[in-house]
Amino acid sequence: MTNSYNTKNNVSLIRLENIGMIYKIGDISYEVLKGINLTVENGEFVSIMGASGSGKSTLMNILGCLDKPTSGSYFLEGRDVSGLTPDELAEIRNKKIGFVFQGFNLIQRLSIIENVMLPLYYSGYHSKDSEEMALKALKLVDLSEKGNKFPNQISGGEQQRVAIARAVVNDAPIIMADEPTGNLDSVRGADVMNFFEKINTERGATIILVTHDKHIADYAKRLITVKDGIILSSETIKKI
Repeated sequence: MTNSYNTKNNVSLIRLENIGMIYKIGDISYEVLKGINLTVENGEFVSIMGASGSGKSTLMNILGCLDKPTSGSYFLEGRDVSGLTPDELAEIRNKKIGFVFQGFNLIQRLSIIENVMLPLYYSGYHSKDSEEMALKALKLVDLSEKGNKFPNQISGGEQQRVAIARAVVNDAPIIMADEPTGNLDSVRGADVMNFFEKINTERGATIILVTHDKHIADYAKRLITVKDGIILSSETIKKI
């Protein structure tokens, strides 16, 4: 399938230039990221791997426009977003990025389909359109028959698949996944990763996945290894 998401004038989808991040607690400063340079092309499936404290989650927060770097520039589709206001960053997140987290982050009092519809509500879609789009997203992750159930009525693996449906429901060109299999056993984790592969291959979405697990990282097409706030390596993953 041809990639349905295109950047203009062949500009890289994501480009980080000398990104630094310093957190201050009282008089103590912690340098979490140290001059990160990174490019992600449209349609890639990239995993970012590192141990706890390596800086990988901070890097993910910056890539997802959830946090602003202390220094450096972040270009998204050629636009420098590193200096944007919180409202401007929120608009980018709403239109460009879908998120999947380790803890699923589903609202327990809402049905499955209502959880998937949430991003559409904030984007101003009409309820009928939202329901149709949510059903389509649930079908993508093989859960179209579970729309009327509630999160506590389905398994953890199914809840994460609902979170994936919610992330892709508005056709966001970028999906950010932070330890998406961390709360799952190996079998359900593999099922979830197969759906990320499907979204990347069939929809052409760019997937950026953070993990500490090499087995999970190997589902991607490129592996970026982070340690002590720097990128140690970036290598293509050879599929067997």
